[in-house]
Amino acid sequence: QVPVVEFGGGLVQPGGSLRLSCAVSGIGFRIAHLAWYRRAPGKEREWVATATSGGTSEYLDAVKGRFTISRDDADNMVYLQMNGLRSEDTAVYYCKATVGRDQFWGQGTQVTVSS
Repeated sequence: QVPVVEFGGGLVQPGGSLRLSCAVSGIGFRIAHLAWYRRAPGKEREWVATATSGGTSEYLDAVKGRFTISRDDADNMVYLQMNGLRSEDTAVYYCKATVGRDQFWGQGTQVTVSS
Protein backbone atom coordinates (compact mmCIF):
# COMPACT_ATOMS: atom_id res chain seq x y z
CA GLN A 1 0.00 0.00 0.00
CA VAL A 2 1.37 3.37 -1.04
CA PRO A 3 1.36 5.63 2.01
CA VAL A 4 1.03 8.93 0.17
CA VAL A 5 -1.03 9.55 -2.99
CA GLU A 6 -1.75 12.94 -4.55
CA PHE A 7 -4.53 13.79 -6.97
CA GLY A 8 -6.40 16.79 -8.32
CA GLY A 9 -3.90 18.33 -10.71
CA GLY A 10 -4.76 19.49 -14.18
CA LEU A 11 -4.80 22.35 -16.67
CA VAL A 12 -6.13 25.71 -15.53
CA GLN A 13 -6.12 29.21 -16.98
CA PRO A 14 -4.20 32.03 -15.30
CA GLY A 15 -6.22 33.43 -12.42
CA GLY A 16 -8.04 30.14 -11.94
CA SER A 17 -8.18 27.76 -8.99
CA LEU A 18 -7.40 24.13 -8.25
CA ARG A 19 -7.53 22.03 -5.13
CA LEU A 20 -4.95 19.31 -4.69
CA SER A 21 -5.67 16.40 -2.40
CA CYS A 22 -3.32 13.96 -0.72
CA ALA A 23 -4.40 10.70 0.88
CA VAL A 24 -2.09 9.39 3.62
CA SER A 25 -2.34 5.86 4.95
CA GLY A 26 -0.46 3.41 7.10
CA ILE A 27 1.48 5.98 9.13
CA GLY A 28 0.79 8.08 12.20
CA PHE A 29 -1.19 10.81 10.46
CA ARG A 30 -2.12 12.76 13.58
CA ILE A 31 1.52 13.23 14.57
CA ALA A 32 2.77 13.82 11.04
CA HIS A 33 3.94 17.11 9.64
CA LEU A 34 2.42 17.42 6.18
CA ALA A 35 3.85 19.48 3.37
CA TRP A 36 3.49 20.29 -0.28
CA TYR A 37 6.45 20.74 -2.58
CA ARG A 38 6.71 21.43 -6.29
CA ARG A 39 9.18 21.02 -9.12
CA ALA A 40 8.86 23.36 -12.06
CA PRO A 41 10.35 22.43 -15.44
CA GLY A 42 14.12 22.82 -15.35
CA LYS A 43 14.18 23.78 -11.67
CA GLU A 44 14.91 22.15 -8.36
CA ARG A 45 12.12 20.92 -6.16
CA GLU A 46 10.99 23.64 -3.73
CA TRP A 47 8.93 23.65 -0.59
CA VAL A 48 5.49 25.29 -0.90
CA ALA A 49 3.59 24.90 2.37
CA THR A 50 3.50 22.97 5.64
CA ALA A 51 0.71 22.02 8.03
CA THR A 52 2.19 20.86 11.32
CA SER A 53 0.65 18.37 13.72
CA GLY A 54 0.33 21.29 16.16
CA GLY A 55 -2.03 23.14 13.86
CA THR A 56 0.24 25.81 12.43
CA SER A 57 0.80 26.55 8.75
CA GLU A 58 3.68 28.08 6.84
CA TYR A 59 3.98 29.17 3.22
CA LEU A 60 6.53 30.00 0.61
CA ASP A 61 6.44 33.79 0.12
CA ALA A 62 5.51 33.41 -3.54
CA VAL A 63 2.24 31.66 -2.66
CA LYS A 64 1.20 33.53 0.49
CA GLY A 65 -2.31 34.89 0.20
CA ARG A 66 -3.08 32.61 -2.76
CA PHE A 67 -2.57 29.06 -1.48
CA THR A 68 -4.05 27.46 1.62
CA ILE A 69 -2.93 24.17 3.14
CA SER A 70 -5.34 22.25 5.32
CA ARG A 71 -5.52 18.82 6.91
CA ASP A 72 -8.36 16.54 7.91
CA ASP A 73 -7.14 14.29 10.68
CA ALA A 74 -10.38 12.28 10.65
CA ASP A 75 -9.93 11.23 7.03
CA ASN A 76 -6.11 11.30 6.86
CA MET A 77 -6.18 13.87 4.08
CA VAL A 78 -4.21 17.01 3.34
CA TYR A 79 -5.25 19.61 0.81
CA LEU A 80 -3.73 22.53 -1.05
CA GLN A 81 -6.25 25.10 -2.25
CA MET A 82 -4.63 27.19 -4.97
CA ASN A 83 -6.26 30.43 -6.07
CA GLY A 84 -5.05 33.14 -8.40
CA LEU A 85 -2.85 30.69 -10.26
CA ARG A 86 -0.02 32.04 -12.40
CA SER A 87 2.04 30.52 -15.15
CA GLU A 88 4.98 30.29 -12.75
CA ASP A 89 2.95 27.93 -10.57
CA THR A 90 3.19 25.30 -13.31
CA ALA A 91 4.95 22.32 -11.76
CA VAL A 92 4.61 18.80 -10.50
CA TYR A 93 3.27 19.05 -6.97
CA TYR A 94 4.30 16.54 -4.33
CA CYS A 95 2.88 15.72 -0.93
CA LYS A 96 5.22 14.71 1.91
CA ALA A 97 4.39 13.27 5.30
CA THR A 98 7.05 13.36 8.01
CA VAL A 99 6.78 11.21 11.12
CA GLY A 100 9.82 11.56 13.34
CA ARG A 101 12.80 11.02 11.06
CA ASP A 102 10.81 9.12 8.43
CA GLN A 103 9.63 10.89 5.28
CA PHE A 104 7.02 9.58 2.88
CA TRP A 105 6.61 11.14 -0.57
CA GLY A 106 3.86 10.81 -3.11
CA GLN A 107 4.38 10.32 -6.82
CA GLY A 108 3.33 13.87 -7.72
CA THR A 109 0.50 15.46 -9.68
CA GLN A 110 0.94 17.83 -12.60
CA VAL A 111 -0.44 21.36 -12.44
CA THR A 112 -0.29 23.40 -15.64
CA VAL A 113 -1.34 27.04 -15.72
CA SER A 114 -1.80 28.21 -19.27
CA SER A 115 -4.24 30.04 -21.50
